[in-house]
Amino acid sequence: MISVNDDEDLHFRKAEFDPEECPLDCSRPCETICPASAISLHQHQSTTEFSHGTETLNLLKGGVINERCYGCGRCSPVCPYDKIRMALYTRDAAVTAELLKRKDVDAIEIHTSGRQTAPFEGLWDDLRNSTGYLKLVAVSLPYSGDSTISSMNTMYAMMEPHLPCLNLWQLDGRPMSGDIGRGATRESIAFAARLAAVEDKPHGFFQLAGGTNAHTVEGLKKKGLFQTTLVAENSKDNRSMPPSTASSHALIGGIAYGGYARKIVGRVLSSMQSQHGLARIEDYPEHLLEALANALDLVGTVKCYDPCT
Repeated sequence: MISVNDDEDLHFRKAEFDPEECPLDCSRPCETICPASAISLHQHQSTTEFSHGTETLNLLKGGVINERCYGCGRCSPVCPYDKIRMALYTRDAAVTAELLKRKDVDAIEIHTSGRQTAPFEGLWDDLRNSTGYLKLVAVSLPYSGDSTISSMNTMYAMMEPHLPCLNLWQLDGRPMSGDIGRGATRESIAFAARLAAVEDKPHGFFQLAGGTNAHTVEGLKKKGLFQTTLVAENSKDNRSMPPSTASSHALIGGIAYGGYARKIVGRVLSSMQSQHGLARIEDYPEHLLEALANALDLVGTVKCYDPCT
């Protein structure tokens, strides 16, 4: 899957700052608060030659590790010297279209604000002639008021003539906050409840994202909003059994765990690195199995298997 955005979006940004501008005595709260360990700073001596001799300066080096930064933005407000910027970017639609034509990607996720449909229409126009090999088109958006569901229906009408596959709506309650605490999931559940209450729902499947964590499934079940499907573990035809819930409003069939999943797997990675340094988890089976067990504990509440088969 590849993700694209039709306009400015929190998921498409990176933290930026020049470490040499940071005072040496800074307590570096940015390092501590980063959930992805994407900021690393260390002191470095720099020698500069002048006409009267040389001068050695102590500077900070390092900064943001772009490959790890996912743009949560928590570092910026805690910087005591206001040095950290959040740089927004938009994925190039033409490049994405070429990837789709080469069959390198079979699923796409489109991030949109949902407040205006014109940017979405422009992006879809750029991509629609390249969607022939896709198996899934997902649209991720936050709740933006009473017009949200109407906008979803409008966007589906734009996609439908050139939609060769399944479509999924990702309800983004509170972006990139699932690892903060139990209450972070309330907004995503509230989004699901609003959608369940209307008759004119957009076509497609629905899953939650943004603030999702270990308490999300429990919260959905309390409101009768979660749709579980039993899958026979050794099923030859790999077909799902009917939904196990009796609620007609149980429309949420999946959950995307982002920040919370990073948090639980990150603990294993940190433990491994403290013992073995920078290494591939595949090279240490005991840590790999621990990470898989943690992941299964999380998704096991979503993906139910029939224990009798």
